Amino acid sequence: MDNKKLLGKRIKEIRKTKGLTQEKLSEMAGIETSSLSGIESGRFFPSLHLLNKIASILNVELLEFFKFVSVDVPENIDDEIIKIIAQQNEENKFLIYKIIKSVFS
Repeated sequence: MDNKKLLGKRIKEIRKTKGLTQEKLSEMAGIETSSLSGIESGRFFPSLHLLNKIASILNVELLEFFKFVSVDVPENIDDEIIKIIAQQNEENKFLIYKIIKSVFS
């Protein structure tokens, strides 16, 4: 299963445990229900900003969304990490930093 599907599945699991419908979570996050459906089905990757907002609404740490088993690790992981971070805006870079600090501190 690819990472988009794993992430979407994890968001859906957490949403359901919190007793929220897609409609309610979408409303609270300020997005269309179809957008949340696309995220949960693995058709779209949400922005880091949106992920942070959803985590806040669901009252979970952002890291919870990434607690799934299968992740394909590229051979040149250092280059891939640098590339991903370089593509982010300053707000997302700050969130990435917070995630890294929380995991490795």
